[in-house]
Amino acid sequence: MHSFKKLDIWKRSRVFCTSIYRLTNDFPDTEKFGLVVQLRRAAVSVPSNIAEGTSRRTKKDFRRFLDFAIGSLYEIETQLLIAQDLNYIDSSIFNTINSDLQSIIKMTSKFKSTMK
Repeated sequence: MHSFKKLDIWKRSRVFCTSIYRLTNDFPDTEKFGLVVQLRRAAVSVPSNIAEGTSRRTKKDFRRFLDFAIGSLYEIETQLLIAQDLNYIDSSIFNTINSDLQSIIKMTSKFKSTMK
């Protein structure tokens, strides 16, 4: 189907995942097994599902994995909002990372719509 390493959505989500890891390094130690692990797991899930989807035989299967990636992106959005509510992220950092997140959501959704 596709070489995942050539896909812009995979490249962007991989960089975004790294940003989430760096961001969560500054979270309180009490969140080590809470928001930190949840955010990181969801962030890793996005490029992983895109990559796994490229190995599937049909477009329908690939679209299903893109759905999983999109679900993880919305999970990240929710967790970032909670982190902001708890004052773990200031507004300017949240706005920057959320802008990247929204861009990846749009790109992935648009790419998925071309897979019909």
